[in-house]
Amino acid sequence: MNGIGIPQPIGRPRRRPQATACDKAYGGQRIRQWFRDHGIKAVIPHKENERARTDGRTRFDKAAYRRRSMIENVIGWLKESRRIGTRYEKLAINFLAMLKLAMIERCLRKAFSDRA
Repeated sequence: MNGIGIPQPIGRPRRRPQATACDKAYGGQRIRQWFRDHGIKAVIPHKENERARTDGRTRFDKAAYRRRSMIENVIGWLKESRRIGTRYEKLAINFLAMLKLAMIERCLRKAFSDRA
């Protein structure tokens, strides 16, 4: 989380997001506390065997969590390219080039498909 920079219209980039959406595996108290300590809104559903706080202070934002599916779909599309899913390229510059090629291939497939 500390390595990202979110561009702003004015001023320096923000170092942390306002909110983050995670799946249930990241719902532990240590992770939730870390998000709270750093001022990040955590959108994490509670597990079935975990009791959710129902005091009204914390609400689960379903709309924000559903937007997470766009990222999941992109990752799924990228993993269709076996080279990216298994990370054959070990150097970051080569891996980035393969990511770009996979996205170009996806765009071309979508643009020139007769079913699109």
